[in-house]
Amino acid sequence: MTTLHPSPASASPAAPPAAPDAPTRLIVAMALAQLGAYLTILTPVVVTMSIRVAQIAPNDKSAALGTVLSVGAVLALIGNPFFGAMSDRTTSRFGKRRPWLIGGMLLGFAGLTIVALGDTIGVLTAGWAIAQLGVNATLATLTALLPDQIPTQQRGRVSGIMGLMTSVAILGGTAIAAVLTSTLLMFLVPAAIGVATVVLLIVILKDRPAAAEQHARYSFGEFLRTFYINPRRHPDFAWNILSRFLIWMGLASVTTYQAYLLIDRFGYTTDNVAGGILLATLITTGGLVIGSTFGGMLSDRTGKRKPFVLGAGVVLAVALLVIAFAGSFPVFLAACVLFGLGEGVYLAVDLALATDVLPNPDDAAKDMGVLNIANALPQSLVPILAAPILAIGSGGANYGLLFGLGAVVAVAGSLLVQMIRGAR
Repeated sequence: MTTLHPSPASASPAAPPAAPDAPTRLIVAMALAQLGAYLTILTPVVVTMSIRVAQIAPNDKSAALGTVLSVGAVLALIGNPFFGAMSDRTTSRFGKRRPWLIGGMLLGFAGLTIVALGDTIGVLTAGWAIAQLGVNATLATLTALLPDQIPTQQRGRVSGIMGLMTSVAILGGTAIAAVLTSTLLMFLVPAAIGVATVVLLIVILKDRPAAAEQHARYSFGEFLRTFYINPRRHPDFAWNILSRFLIWMGLASVTTYQAYLLIDRFGYTTDNVAGGILLATLITTGGLVIGSTFGGMLSDRTGKRKPFVLGAGVVLAVALLVIAFAGSFPVFLAACVLFGLGEGVYLAVDLALATDVLPNPDDAAKDMGVLNIANALPQSLVPILAAPILAIGSGGANYGLLFGLGAVVAVAGSLLVQMIRGAR
């Protein structure tokens, strides 16, 4: 019997070889820079800004905090895609990413100096706006390094590491705030660490300038078009933005208002609340490390992203519901474990999923900047919406309703990611 063999012309083409893995030193430097940038911007969001606002306006702290954070977050929303687009077009001999990485952190340091020295809500708002613009220039550029520098086969794990840095930054920031007694140092020590970590990254990073002919001139019209993603041309990217926005609304409800929850429900004061937040963040981070490690590893191994987002959303919702009705601090801490697990799994696959559905790799920083709106905007909307929500009912602190709504939107976001067709 004759065995038939396929001719060379009919043989299936060989799969293209995988790109070489990114060097470990680059991944470590990216993670440290992510840690430093988030340490700079999240420490005020989670603990120090709420303490400072409560010191300046103790009788109107929720509304005043909403004013400060919402103005800064709106500017972050605008700045993120703008600075990302400018980075994509930068033809400096130092590369297209390095100038924005370090420039943004220096501007952020200046803004936080104003915040630390300010003694009115107006000054705090102005300083926070400057800090948000600066640090978001860095974050937009940092996010673009994932599709720039990391091959597909590593993105789940690296995304998990980068996502883990968010909670490590919150933990580190609350620890710094708990140890330091000087308001000035509470703001400037995290910012100084942020500058140092970004300097380390730009030393290690092999960057290149953008090709001058690669992009059209960046006009005001182009800037406005940045904020519009055609859902017909890029449906997966649009669904990813909406899903991310809703999940981050749930996350932001805890990170923004847990200080006031501890003060109003569990008897903490502005003098000792940093210690309570530190303990809660430590427990949350433990869960996050487990969720992020195994979530990223399993996502890369299976090549799937969407089931992990769905599972993470459900776990986050359960945690938020427990927090909503927690009658004691130990129950709140138990919910923090669940919250950390869900957040860890979500962060492990979030950036990897985003890079799978980018509209144009040549506009990576701009598109990732647009995507970052989905987690910057909740920082603005949650403080605006929280004040009237908290005022519903008697007592003026309806945290049950606030966190219950957070659970609803987190589940909705995880369900919407299932609409994405270009990723598994």
